[in-house]
Amino acid sequence: MVTGAVSAMAAKQAERLKEDGNNCFKKERFGAAIDAYTEAITLSPKVPVYWTNRALCHMKRKDWTRVEEDCRKAIQLDHDSVKAHYMLGLALLQREEYADGVKALQRALDFGRGANPTGYMVEEIWEELAKAKYMEWELLSARRSWELNSLKETCVAALNQQRALDMSRTEESSEEDYSSHTEQLKALDRVFEKAAEEDKPTEVPDYLCCNITLEIFRDPVISPSGVTYERAAILEHINKVGKFDPITREKLDPSKLVPNLAIKEAVSAYLEKHVWAYKMGS
Repeated sequence: MVTGAVSAMAAKQAERLKEDGNNCFKKERFGAAIDAYTEAITLSPKVPVYWTNRALCHMKRKDWTRVEEDCRKAIQLDHDSVKAHYMLGLALLQREEYADGVKALQRALDFGRGANPTGYMVEEIWEELAKAKYMEWELLSARRSWELNSLKETCVAALNQQRALDMSRTEESSEEDYSSHTEQLKALDRVFEKAAEEDKPTEVPDYLCCNITLEIFRDPVISPSGVTYERAAILEHINKVGKFDPITREKLDPSKLVPNLAIKEAVSAYLEKHVWAYKMGS
């Protein structure tokens, strides 16, 4: 009984300290907020929100090592913590650990969509994930481009060397030999242009883009009339303009919107192959 009463008192005191920390955070007194959350953690170390609150303070101070430490602890206590996965992803990106950072942000996005599909954090997480994916692609694309150019230069040099060797073996060069060499160089150009195509941004197919935002889908939903929209965009239309489908003008209740899993899968496959498209939807 005594132990239980002490635990209850500690929990109550920890909550008061959390409120103190929240008030300090609002006033941008991040050091004081960290102290308050730390005391709360000392009293009740198994409450994940104390860890994520302190991590947010560390993030404001750009102390990414401590952000990572607190987020990992929060995830141990609550594996579905959207904020913990989100801030962990940002911390890993700061260390240029793009692959792991993207994974953490993707988990945050998945959990966020499950908990509150239209919440502000879902939009924020998507934007950070898109930036991270694009940055990762830029680095890999630059490396691939350098490798292709180096390989092309080697191939051109080899062809020119062979051409010079052939000419040294004959007294005169025929027009046919020259044409053959020129065609080989042109064929080489075509091969390397084809190899570089996947890294060249193009137009995203219309069926993968929302009719309202004109951007690639993030969270597509389909209306009873069969038109697919970005969830946040169609809900904003319903709230601000009216409860009707903007394309067909038919009545539309938000509860009738259902996830378009086929389009979501198609977008996922497209982005996997054309990562540059993340920038167009960010």
